[in-house]
Amino acid sequence: MTGNHSTYQTLQTELSDLIENAPRGTKLPSEPELAEQLGVSRATLREAMRTFESQGLLRRRQGLGTFVVGPPKVIESGLEVLESIETMADKISLYVSMGALEIAYIQANENQSEKLECGIGDPLLEVKRVILAEGSPVAFLVDILPEGILDAETLESEFTGSVLDLLIQIGEPNLSISKTDISAIHAPTDVAKALDIQRDDTLLLLKGLLFDQDGEPIDLSYSYFVPGYFRLHIIRKIGGVT
Repeated sequence: MTGNHSTYQTLQTELSDLIENAPRGTKLPSEPELAEQLGVSRATLREAMRTFESQGLLRRRQGLGTFVVGPPKVIESGLEVLESIETMADKISLYVSMGALEIAYIQANENQSEKLECGIGDPLLEVKRVILAEGSPVAFLVDILPEGILDAETLESEFTGSVLDLLIQIGEPNLSISKTDISAIHAPTDVAKALDIQRDDTLLLLKGLLFDQDGEPIDLSYSYFVPGYFRLHIIRKIGGVT
């Protein structure tokens, strides 16, 4: 156990030195070549590399290889207040933009019907897009809204990436609260493709349900974040302390 732990620590140190000394954009040797070079198995190497991927220092690109990309600017925010990625990025002078955008009308499935309090088969507007930070994909966002909240024409002419910011700009409906579930997941195939990462890579997922001031649900959202680019926290009160 001790020997294996020592070997893994040595591997982490060697990888850290390799990344630190490589210019941004450098392509690393293939996994078999790098594993042989460092004297470890491919499985051990892959596990160690995931640590640096989660820190935003490495990025695996499907079919192209692994590249040195870090260290990135980190978007840090408390979860007590709902803000768009654009708003959070602006606070650290990080340039973000919208990549691929898909707008479609869909029919509500059972889960969407339950969350948005509509009938199964009712028309919904689905907005999918990739968010880039300094040209690199860092988030994949999906918003699903009941018909009439937004329309495709408005999205095509005024949308820059944040449904939240667009709703605030329009001024209606009046927004109230968002209930959000947070989890770490393995990237689904379609999300991995959109973010140019490997399928099953770890992502941070925020599932949100936005309500208006009448308590009506108006937006079901799925936000997939690439680890290393985001640091989210929450300030908690101490129970029993006055």
